[in-house]
Amino acid sequence: MKDARPALCTGPEIGAWNMEVILKEDIEKLGHRGDVVKVADGYGRNFLLPRKLAIEATKGNKNVIEQMKAASVRRSAKEKTEAELLAKQFEAVALEFTRKTGEKDHLFGSVTSADLAEALNAKGFNVDRRKIQLEEPIKSLGEFDVPIKLHRDVTARFKVTVKAEEAATV
Repeated sequence: MKDARPALCTGPEIGAWNMEVILKEDIEKLGHRGDVVKVADGYGRNFLLPRKLAIEATKGNKNVIEQMKAASVRRSAKEKTEAELLAKQFEAVALEFTRKTGEKDHLFGSVTSADLAEALNAKGFNVDRRKIQLEEPIKSLGEFDVPIKLHRDVTARFKVTVKAEEAATV
């Protein structure tokens, strides 16, 4: 006897790349602002479009995006020159942290990118912690050179010094 239930997977294959979108922002591992990329339906409909990170790639939108690209090139050039000026200011920045240490100068806790962003904000630099490219939190004493990505093409570096907290004498 034949089964009367319909097949479960009658549509396109799972993970099919069948939606074209135009990116409105740079998205890591996907593309840059103005690129036309193919993405999975769900990723486009549930993530990119609601967050206004992309628009659907229709003929009308493709014409609009050409105008956006021209404006984007001008804006990107301006942002890059501002980032280069800011990078020169970062060369003189030196942050110092004092932390409790245990045996062999190992830190209790660590210095994270959030700590660095907070210290930079206190010095007058408005920096998002995600732009600080610290692979893992600093967990030892010493001097460190920390990169910060200010623009797609501009990465600055600043010095971070971690010192041991003086033991309280009784």
